[in-house]
Formats: sequence, structure tokens, C-alpha cells
Amino acid sequence: MASAKEIKEFRENGYFILPNFLTEDEVESMKKECENLVEEMNPVEHYSSFHIEDHEHKERDEYFLNSSDKVRFFFEDCAFNSKGEPVMSKHRSLNRIGHALHWLCPAFRKVTFSQKVKDLISSLEYEDPVVVQSLYIFKNPEVGGLVKAHQDSTFLNTDPPSVLGLWFALEEVTLDNGCLKFVPGSHKGPLYECLKRNPEKEGPSLIMEGQKIEFEESQYVPCPAPKGSCVVIHGLVVHKSEKNVSSKPRPAYTFHVVERKGTIYSPENWLQPTPEYSFPSFNNLV
Repeated sequence: MASAKEIKEFRENGYFILPNFLTEDEVESMKKECENLVEEMNPVEHYSSFHIEDHEHKERDEYFLNSSDKVRFFFEDCAFNSKGEPVMSKHRSLNRIGHALHWLCPAFRKVTFSQKVKDLISSLEYEDPVVVQSLYIFKNPEVGGLVKAHQDSTFLNTDPPSVLGLWFALEEVTLDNGCLKFVPGSHKGPLYECLKRNPEKEGPSLIMEGQKIEFEESQYVPCPAPKGSCVVIHGLVVHKSEKNVSSKPRPAYTFHVVERKGTIYSPENWLQPTPEYSFPSFNNLV
């Protein structure tokens, strides 16, 4: 549960850090489950690119767009050569795994729907929060590149805005390995960009509308975090991370919730529930 001081920090800055939120066992169980997922995965069967700017291949788009109820693997751009052949080990080549780890994978589900997570979200005045997506982010050395400035609400828009991100450090997060950087107070500003599904059959599968995010580098505040920390992120706060220039990975687990009570989840969002899978609510779990 967030303290009054942390809630005030969240209201003022749009984020705060809870050190020692996860136990060592919780961290290691998620890392081990991820390792097993990768070990059992055939890269050729799952070749896809996470970068949303690349929508020339419809098959790749469908792999991404239809992942709300699946565990799918997204590789770094440099993982394959021009012939589609792997050029590095699969453990090193992955950018992230998503987007239903919270539902399909026991170690991630246990953490996501733990009582301490429920208490934390409740303390931020969410009445009926639902989990819409989850990600394991690898940020491997050398290949784990820059994540440009963005707002989480760009990708998971609700009316009124209600996106909340919980980001868990599974190793120590430093300046060298690409810690999160925030623009404090930027959540009080507008939603700059909105990613939408293209309703037309022709053209790109996704369309980005709005204005480019532009802040001076001096406005970003780096947020190193100890292993096991939880970083709480307002959906409108502007943040980014730099390339991992260290010699070790910077793994993280993150998931996003939205408020179901009194809000509308945009039908134009890239990620949608399916007839067989609704976004799970904390209130409906035993």
C-alpha cells in the first residue's frame, strides 16, 4: 500500500518508487519461468518485431495485434539477417515477451494478483482495476536499445484517462543499464500521441495521431532502482530509457491496469480483449 507521502509524490510527479516491494523468491521465480519460456521457444516460429513503426508485413502485424491473450516473443531488430536467419542466441536476441504473462504464467500471475499489489492499486483510488497487458522486458547488453519518450496512455487509452503502470526491477537498475527517466509533472499535461487501429483494409495496420513529445534532456530525471523495486507510473507521465551500455541484462516485469468503473476503454486501441478472454479484474478473483 502506498503511504500518504508516496501518494502525494505520485500526484505531483506522476511516479514514485517502492524499494523492496518484491521478495527475492518472487523475483527469481519470474526470471526462472521466463528462462523456461525462452528455452522452449523456436525463434523462427515467433519471428516478429516490436517496433510499431514497422508495419510493412501484415503477418507480423497480426502476430502483434492478436497477442492480448497469448504469450508471444518480440525480437530486437538485429536478431535476424536479411534472410530471416538468427544471428545470435535466442536468449540474447529478445526485446520482450507479452502480453498475457499475468494470466497464463503462474509466477507472473502470482505477483500480479498478489494482495500487496491489490492494496497498492486500491490506495491510488482504483475501484475496479483490470489488467490489460503484461510484459517481460529483457534490455540485454549492447542490443537493448533506447526506448524513446512516450506516455503509456498513448497505447492504452481510456476516457477519462486511467492507465496505471507497475514496473518491477528484476535486477539492480542503474544509469549504465538503462534506468527509467521521467519528466516530473508531465502527467498534468495533455496526451500527446494516440496509437489507433486503422479501420481501413488498406494502408498500415496502426496509425499514430497527435503531436510529437518534445522535452529538453535536462527535464528528464533518472530513476535508478534496487532489485525488487516497484516503480508506479501514471499513464500520462512522459518517460523513456537509454541503451544498456553495461555488460549485464536489465530485466523488468511490467503490467498495466485501467479503471473499468466510469471509464471507456477505447475500441481503437491496438490491444483488445477477445470473445474468449476479458481483461481480468482484481475484484473478481478469489
